[in-house]
Amino acid sequence: MLVCAAAADPAAAQAPAPAPIAIGDVVVSGSVRTRVEAWDWFDGDANGDYAFSGSLFRIGAREARTHVTWQVEAAVPLLLGLPDDAVAAGAQGQLGLGASYFAANGTRTNVAAFFLKQALVRFTGVGVSGQSFGIGRAEFIDGTETVPKNATLAALKRDRIAHRLLGNFTFSHVGRSFDGVQYALERPAWNVTALAGRPTEGVFQVDGWGELDVNVAYGAVTHAGGGASHASEWRAFVVGYDDRRSGVVKTDNRPAAARRDDTNNIALGTVGGHYLDAITTPAGIVDVLAWGALQTGSWGTLDHRAGSLALELGWQPSRFDRLRPWIRGGYDYGSGDDDPNDGAHHTFFQLLPTPRVYARLPFFNLMNSADAFGELLLRPSTRATIRADVHALRLAEPNDLWYSGGGAFQPGTFGYTGRPSNGASALATLVDGSLDYTAGPHAVVTGYVGFAHGGAVVERIYPAGRDARLGYVELTLRF
Repeated sequence: MLVCAAAADPAAAQAPAPAPIAIGDVVVSGSVRTRVEAWDWFDGDANGDYAFSGSLFRIGAREARTHVTWQVEAAVPLLLGLPDDAVAAGAQGQLGLGASYFAANGTRTNVAAFFLKQALVRFTGVGVSGQSFGIGRAEFIDGTETVPKNATLAALKRDRIAHRLLGNFTFSHVGRSFDGVQYALERPAWNVTALAGRPTEGVFQVDGWGELDVNVAYGAVTHAGGGASHASEWRAFVVGYDDRRSGVVKTDNRPAAARRDDTNNIALGTVGGHYLDAITTPAGIVDVLAWGALQTGSWGTLDHRAGSLALELGWQPSRFDRLRPWIRGGYDYGSGDDDPNDGAHHTFFQLLPTPRVYARLPFFNLMNSADAFGELLLRPSTRATIRADVHALRLAEPNDLWYSGGGAFQPGTFGYTGRPSNGASALATLVDGSLDYTAGPHAVVTGYVGFAHGGAVVERIYPAGRDARLGYVELTLRF
């Protein structure tokens, strides 16, 4: 069972854990992650070509007794060299995440903070065998309630299922936690998980102490099936979301005056599920992934009806043992709104995800988008993973906006931005690649480079240049 999720990117999640540091019955652990990011955003009226560094220091303690486990973790984010000239007026907005950090932290170029990342007490073996309750502050990632024994399914859950609706925003230099209560029930091949809580501040804002006036309730049932040569898993989930923050203007395709006048809550229900299948054949392992969600409720004064889906297929050829390739392709879709004046809102709302898992050059997300992609993974050793992706990106509805962002993170900031489509639907072609190298139980090195060539949507907002680039080098040390 994984209810309180560790803060690690997919590469670090595959690394062997270092030996624990024990002080009596208390286990102490920590990590330092440092990343230098070089941005070259679509050419606007501000400076989109810059570099900055961000680090996140985490240290925690944990003790497990017979029926009670507690853990406490502190975090210190540090941002250096943020650009002070990367925010343009109007639709061009913030040119890359460096501008987002700058705007979220009082327009300071160098900033750091200390806050409580996690503080959780979990009670196990209470009443029914396999049952546990937790209360306090913890990270939570939807889709990670269980870790399949099958390696293919485990990788798919980590990289293509988790974080879609609720995540810890692990790519940011601050992250997100949830204050609340958790419940889990483990049975052979079955898991029931529930969460009721509120997200913390953070993500781009280095002060992560406070919590937001946003209520979240999540429940899921997961079942694992199959055997060694044919493994499968399904999950059914429901999420309740209620954004009660006052004075926050919603991001949607209505005129600005209508959005300012709409002070009602966003109260949504999301139901959905996923299905995974991995079959070992003489030609190699074939996998199938399906994920979908439907939403209903109220978007302020509007009725809300929306949906999203993901369909993916993969193949790991039995030949080429030295490179162990994994070829994948798929299609992600999030509905958009075709009419801003019909009294209804049809843009799929992604709640509180980690968008960078699915948008590695994070200029888009799963809202009003259609993403057809191909992916190649090479694993020449147990220490190294090479990945290359190609994405053809379009807006689902040209009358809606080009959305980016990952949800609420400040009391007065909505958490999503929307740029006008100007009647176009072609967003961009994205090509990127990465290398993850595990140097040992204590160190992981990651390199990434991405290039986006904008389509008509981008060109009409950034006529001076519709190409964007991101490159970074990251080092994670754990103890």
